[in-house]
Amino acid sequence: MNSEPEYIDVHAHVNFEDFDTDREELILNTLNQNTWMINVGTNLETSRQVLDLAKKYKYGVYAIVGLHPTEVGTERFDEEEFEKLVADPKVVAIGECGIDVFRIEDQVEKERLLKIQEEDFKKQIDIAVKYDKPIMIHARESYGEILRILDDSLRVHGVKLRGNAHFFVGTIEEAKAFLDRGFTVSFTGVITFAKQYEELVKYVPLDMILSETDCPFVAPVPYRGQRNQPLYVREVVSRIAVLKGLDEEVVKKALISNAKRQFSL
Repeated sequence: MNSEPEYIDVHAHVNFEDFDTDREELILNTLNQNTWMINVGTNLETSRQVLDLAKKYKYGVYAIVGLHPTEVGTERFDEEEFEKLVADPKVVAIGECGIDVFRIEDQVEKERLLKIQEEDFKKQIDIAVKYDKPIMIHARESYGEILRILDDSLRVHGVKLRGNAHFFVGTIEEAKAFLDRGFTVSFTGVITFAKQYEELVKYVPLDMILSETDCPFVAPVPYRGQRNQPLYVREVVSRIAVLKGLDEEVVKKALISNAKRQFSL
């Protein structure tokens, strides 16, 4: 086991029940193969889980705590309870937070949820700035809304507000908008099988890219249809290298540097 990683999966969910049968074995195997992971909470309960998990390991396992926008129907962002978690040094960011009204057809319901999601997103931005940590953004067909909220917050907080757009599948123009605001974007295994993102990956500067799995979801080629896991982040890194026409070692080192810079690892 090396104390310096070759890969970092910046967005995983190893706390999910998909890993209940082999979680510890999988984490140790991942660390032994010089791959670090950041597990991401989606509500208060799972945020506590990812922090507890991170605290079991001296290095290589970190936590992001926050409230996923689709959780607002059953839970609101509890600033007092989340602050108890955020202060821990193993917590490297706030999230995943953002806007998601995907598949909600009723316009009245959509507007109601948008308002609630925006309120909780702004609360999480404020907490992140207060504790000098980045945000991990979840956006689903909502990049315009996200950017509007970020601009409102940037006027208040300035460069203290920073973060990453997770599972980025927007347009080149949308990527440019995040980059112009100083935000990184992260790619998943989707880029190993969906050709429509090739030009996007080529466009984003290497020093603004992060790699992730979003496991247990969207396993990359050649593991399609299987449970995804942090080790498979190497397939994402390899594909980025191929699309950019760069040596894979160069890309590996750059993405490690990017993750360490973004999350103060």
